[in-house]
Amino acid sequence: MSNVSSAQREAILKALKERRTVGRVKKDEVPKALIEQLIDAATYAPSHYNTQPWKFIVMTGEGRSLLGEGYAKVHQATTGESDAEKLEKEAKKAFRAPVVIAAICSPSEDPRAIMEEEMAATHAAVQNLLLAAHALELGAIWRSGAPLYHPVMHEHFQLSDKEKLVGLVYVGYPELVPAVPTRRSVADVTTWVEA
Repeated sequence: MSNVSSAQREAILKALKERRTVGRVKKDEVPKALIEQLIDAATYAPSHYNTQPWKFIVMTGEGRSLLGEGYAKVHQATTGESDAEKLEKEAKKAFRAPVVIAAICSPSEDPRAIMEEEMAATHAAVQNLLLAAHALELGAIWRSGAPLYHPVMHEHFQLSDKEKLVGLVYVGYPELVPAVPTRRSVADVTTWVEA
């Protein structure tokens, strides 16, 4: 990496440390060109055998109702709830940000591909997307949870048997950026094995 200047190295390390999960964003529309930059950054994640096992569904405007309907269907399937008001409350979760990006692991047909590695690569793509959002002064939060992994949500997004939803990234202009969270020290998380 000799072609990386010291200023670039410092900027990368600074971005890694300053990126925050931003759950509260403004309702302002995010330009399509910025969203495309996020996806482009995601595609530079590493993957074994260069399988690039990711795909993304970008939901904006009323398109977010795709996810909203999914939330309502999963809620109904798991609770038996049919009260329209409660189902509408579930559906509104998709409208917490002006942009929601569903990240999907779509594993390669390459016989060398291992599902765990394909999933890891897709997770790395989501991290790239989050870092790009930070660089573009956007707020983003990576949401998951039981509804994301439910077979009803899988079916609702018309995924193949091999595909998996790995995250929902809510994106917008930040209302506020959270304070720096505490991190465990390097010494706490590292075991050195030396000769």
